[in-house]
Amino acid sequence: MIEVPSGQPVTLFDTSTGEAEAGGLAVRFRFLAPQIAREGGTMPFELAAGDIEFLCNSYALPRLPGFGPDIGEIVITLMDRPVPFGQPDPEATQFFEAFRPEDGACVWEGF
Repeated sequence: MIEVPSGQPVTLFDTSTGEAEAGGLAVRFRFLAPQIAREGGTMPFELAAGDIEFLCNSYALPRLPGFGPDIGEIVITLMDRPVPFGQPDPEATQFFEAFRPEDGACVWEGF
């Protein structure tokens, strides 16, 4: 489990790479965060957003060198249940944000 500012339980689900919108490599870090569930969840997006930024800066950034030098985008996803990447699941709740790594920090890009 990874400690985040909100205190919700968060665990890494998977990491993948692909082409970034603005060029370079996009690295996606997807985390399980059951408390964001629509039904019975206790973590609204407003609180989870701080966790997303925290995960980008404290978890994703230190791991980027392992992916190569040309990282153009970091995408952080929180999901209430395992969802295969790219497959729809109307029952799942997912929050995600895109960031640009710049000067040792995550700069929010948004979608």
